[in-house]
Amino acid sequence: MIYHVDGTLDYCEAGYCVIDCCGVGYRLAVSDNTYADVCAHVGERMKLFTYLQVREDGVELFGFKTSEELGAFKLLITVSGVGPKAAMAILSLFSASKLYEAICAEDVKAISRASGVGAKTAARVVLELRDKVAKQYYGASGVAPASSPSASASKGGRGNLSEALDALVVLGYSRSEAQKALTGIDPSLDVEKIIPLALAKLI
Repeated sequence: MIYHVDGTLDYCEAGYCVIDCCGVGYRLAVSDNTYADVCAHVGERMKLFTYLQVREDGVELFGFKTSEELGAFKLLITVSGVGPKAAMAILSLFSASKLYEAICAEDVKAISRASGVGAKTAARVVLELRDKVAKQYYGASGVAPASSPSASASKGGRGNLSEALDALVVLGYSRSEAQKALTGIDPSLDVEKIIPLALAKLI
């Protein structure tokens, strides 16, 4: 794993830059925010944190000005349906801290403004990362997440199905589609387990 690249910023344009390390030029895909931070420093020494994606059809190196942006990127690509390209589009619109605020505020509309990211994908980002980000982002201040596991557990039974129904509607499914998908699912299960079972019927 290549953790970072440290060398001379040899070339930079929207979407990527090249860093020369001892005569080897590393091409890194970057977000618009990172590009804006580094574009004026061509010819200067530059350090970017990296993520290496290896696929059957190629290898791509992604660069990030801060470790916080890299952390947000790694978090985003854990969301089902969000690949590196979509994650970079989101990080072109938000800094890491602003993204976390949008997720915790369940601001699907703002996230969906990222290039190539639709409302369903944005809703999935909120749904899958909300509790995780709330715990990480607000934990130090002691502010409780708006929807915590303990709160979900206290609702129990039919309350869990109702919460799962609302989540499926946020993802873009009609209320009737969501209700049909939830039919037959054990209402005593946690919401986090109910939703994937329902999605399996819908996809």
